[in-house]
Amino acid sequence: MKFGFLVAVLLFVSDIDNIALINSLKSEAKKAYLSGDYKTAAKKYHMLVDSLNVTEDEVMMNLANALFHQNDTTQALNQYRALAQSESAKMRSLSNLQMGVLTNRSGKYEEALGYFKQSLKADPSNEEARYNYEMVKKKLEEQKKQEEQNKDNKDQKKDDQQKKDDQKKEDKENKDQKQDQKDKQDQEKKDKQEQQEKEDQEKKEKEQNEQQKEQEENKENEEKKDIPPSVKDKLKEMEMSEEKAKMILEAMKNQEIQYLQQNKRKATKPKDKGKPDW
Repeated sequence: MKFGFLVAVLLFVSDIDNIALINSLKSEAKKAYLSGDYKTAAKKYHMLVDSLNVTEDEVMMNLANALFHQNDTTQALNQYRALAQSESAKMRSLSNLQMGVLTNRSGKYEEALGYFKQSLKADPSNEEARYNYEMVKKKLEEQKKQEEQNKDNKDQKKDDQQKKDDQKKEDKENKDQKQDQKDKQDQEKKDKQEQQEKEDQEKKEKEQNEQQKEQEENKENEEKKDIPPSVKDKLKEMEMSEEKAKMILEAMKNQEIQYLQQNKRKATKPKDKGKPDW
């Protein structure tokens, strides 16, 4: 009986000491928080929550806010998420508000908008949450509009580039077509020129052949004129060929020419003045 009473007394004294320690830490943490010493404040609040098992919403909120001001985003979010399950609508609203601010700073606008929406749902009178909700909503609309504009610009740029590529391709095709046409015309001109040269050559050869044939015919006719038909008959009687007769006739002509030339030289000699003309 005495032992039980003693234990009860000790527990009571221990509780009084814990309460005194808790109140002391709360006071010190608050003082540090208000003075801007968030590192000390966070340390004190951590002792209250982790060591002394203090689960009061206000203490946990102050711890989360102290971490928030130290830019310890990860731990702050963990504390705010725990408070988002609080039975107090005000605490749920404030915790969602703070999570929206943190995610908004990180550029996670869709997530931030969701937190602000939850904050307003918990406490519609939270004007700060409403302001942030409208601000982020407007930012998202502008971002979406800018993305659509960028997409349109990108599509327009792509269309312009496609038009340039198509025009370039068309120009190349036209250039190739003109070159092919020119090559074809040059080849046709060359073929026509070669054909004309061939025809001219054939005509020239034909004229030469005709001229040669005419010359041969004329020569043959002349040769036939040299020996009269009556003489030919005589030659047959003498059993002498026309070729041989022509050779004899040619030799006689040559002798006659030589005779005339000799007489011409004799006639040009000067006369002897001492002799009579007869």
